[in-house]
Amino acid sequence: MLTGLTAALTLSACGVPPSDVIQAGAPASGMFSPGPQPSTPTLVSVYFLHHGDLAPYLRKVRGPGDFGTVVHLLFGGPNASEAVTATTELPHLTDTPKVAISGDNTISVQLPKGVPPFSHLAMRQLACTVAHVAVTFSALPADTNRDGATATPPVNAQRSPGHTSVHVLGDGWAMKQSDDSCPDPVQP
Repeated sequence: MLTGLTAALTLSACGVPPSDVIQAGAPASGMFSPGPQPSTPTLVSVYFLHHGDLAPYLRKVRGPGDFGTVVHLLFGGPNASEAVTATTELPHLTDTPKVAISGDNTISVQLPKGVPPFSHLAMRQLACTVAHVAVTFSALPADTNRDGATATPPVNAQRSPGHTSVHVLGDGWAMKQSDDSCPDPVQP
């Protein structure tokens, strides 16, 4: 009783007027997650070497149309399960190359500084991966995100397999490779 009286005197001494319960509406419910929702993975063929020949290996890519991610995966080399049968002649890169697509079915890959010129097999690995990914991504809806690449016209323009050229720009060197001799990609 003494505690209640002390509390009442303290509150009245501070100038806090008494009041009833104040209604503030319904309590919060549900969950809201701001920001982008994860997209459905897209399966793409990444080309490594199997007994010295090009061979496609399926990889999942979040964010369909993300050329930068696919090129980064390729330069990262075979994963643990692929390394049983796959090798690569591409150097391991820590920075993702810049990828640009032009209207004449040419895909340009700008490498970071210090990367030496590629062997013929390394160029074919890159050309086949990028060309088949361009075909895969061209089948996606027009409003699909295209992170990691700039395109003129849009990437969803129809591309023909066998008619894509990859132009690699290194530090003081450049190479060009067609996808004419690429093996067919793996069908999911």
